[in-house]
Amino acid sequence: MKIEVRAGTAYILSQQINILMASSSSSPAFSSQSWNHDVFLSFRGEDTRKTFVDHLYTALVQKGIYTYKDETLPRGELINPSLMKAIEESQIGVIVFSENYADSSWCLDELAHIMKCKDTRGQIVIPIFYGVDPSEVRKQKQKYGEAFVKHELENKTKVESWRKALVDASNISGWEPKHIANGLQLVSPSTNTNLIGIASRVQSLKLKLQIGSGGVRMIGIWGVGGGGKTTLASSVYEEISRKFDGCCFLENIWEKSSKKGLEELQQKILYGVLREKIVQLDQLKALAESHDWFGEGSRIIITTRDVHVISTTAPRVDEIHNISLLNDDEAMELFCKHAPCGHKHKKDYELLSKSVVSYAGGLPLALTVLGCFLCGKDINGWRSAIARLKDIPDTNIVEKLKISFDGLTVVEKELFLDIACFFRGRYKNEGIMSMLDACGFYPDIGIKVLLEKALITISDGMFDMHDLVQEMGHYIVRGEHPENPEKHSRVWKKEDVLKICAMDVTTELDIIKAVRFECNSHDLVELPSVANLKNLRWIDWRGDLASPFSTNFPPWELRCLILDDISQKRLWRGYKVILILYLNNKLKQSG
Repeated sequence: MKIEVRAGTAYILSQQINILMASSSSSPAFSSQSWNHDVFLSFRGEDTRKTFVDHLYTALVQKGIYTYKDETLPRGELINPSLMKAIEESQIGVIVFSENYADSSWCLDELAHIMKCKDTRGQIVIPIFYGVDPSEVRKQKQKYGEAFVKHELENKTKVESWRKALVDASNISGWEPKHIANGLQLVSPSTNTNLIGIASRVQSLKLKLQIGSGGVRMIGIWGVGGGGKTTLASSVYEEISRKFDGCCFLENIWEKSSKKGLEELQQKILYGVLREKIVQLDQLKALAESHDWFGEGSRIIITTRDVHVISTTAPRVDEIHNISLLNDDEAMELFCKHAPCGHKHKKDYELLSKSVVSYAGGLPLALTVLGCFLCGKDINGWRSAIARLKDIPDTNIVEKLKISFDGLTVVEKELFLDIACFFRGRYKNEGIMSMLDACGFYPDIGIKVLLEKALITISDGMFDMHDLVQEMGHYIVRGEHPENPEKHSRVWKKEDVLKICAMDVTTELDIIKAVRFECNSHDLVELPSVANLKNLRWIDWRGDLASPFSTNFPPWELRCLILDDISQKRLWRGYKVILILYLNNKLKQSG
């Protein structure tokens, strides 16, 4: 594709870069970084050095923007270390994608390093699509596809990282020189092609917004953390914002309001539309207390993990949109986008990919994090990483999910951890509710809070939750000592209970609050000394005991004791006070 090159086009782009630099200079992320260059230009010399890039470089320098343009001609396969350093020291990376850009391994190495700096140093990246369509870059078609056929043979170890860098860069809103009045046109990624499964979800949300119907309408998007609420809201915002006289895009309200207060955020929405995560009710009231605050035809989209803040008090949203997680096909597509394995031996990776998709349970956050982590690793790396997940979950996923847990009260946290460790898959019946009530958890109100925060669900009358939310709960309980059950607040694995019971009588076990044990009929297990279980509040013991409880049983904090299949005729001597006691099977039969 041939395009007319005009200095005016480069000049307009230099203006946009100047504005971007001015707006980002006040950001703490940028003020804390040390930048030796304002802009780094990445380009294919034979395509653009004497034409577009020269115009752009001149326009930037004239505006006082310190720009790094490599004047050396690439020789050999390895990129110059000084060039890598220049990339790292540049605040903005401008990538000029041209027809033959992907032919050069040098250019692709530059690109990969720029995208790495974007993730690790917060560098701004601006792609320019010069004579190529963004989809050609994103999907490696036409000249880009031909170039990668060659790279598969000559640079096989780098191909996957190069492909990912091309996809990530082309998914950023960039610029494309066009035959238009000012010679430049903003190019935003298409939500339908770049985000897996987004098209139908966007359409569903747009129907609820009732664009053009008049009045003021508020929609709340609710669901589990990492489920795609913000992605959906952002996609709809980008698609419909041009239809409004004013629009406003706010992010991280909780973080910003805690540092600077809400006044600055209020200023930004005086004439706009709010689209944001809401964490606390007072934040929502300060930013959108009433429909009357907004002009005729306004549409407000609010994303939250807590349905309570948008459904029970003002401002009550007109409709709640439950986020739908990805189905298996969508999940596989998203995972493979971040961990491309189409050019590897399919048999080696197909089962492992299915294992990751099953583990993620349709959660976009988990699929993205795990896909990026596995990208570029060999088959043994995949096997090792997936095996490790069973015992040690990815901290990036856990910390994102843990935001909802951190917002609970102390009692609500204890209730959630009990459900995650002991009661998932069990019926929400009178017995369990009485047990939780005896522990001082006020389950009637507490369970409602957990439901509102999307931490648990009630499915067919049984407690349930997303697999990764449960894993997050287990991770909190095990903490930094996964192999030391005596340091866990709850113990439910048979091997961990047996390990505790076999410990020396001097071992401190006062961290343990609850124990559930199921053993075979031939197992005879001795409970640890009650003196070491000072804070134990309930025991669910399903199996026989080697001997009666000790004379100092029960522990002072014990509120509930469940014994099933016990053969002992005498459990203790004297009178004992226990709020709830369930006895079953052999003990009853023995009379």
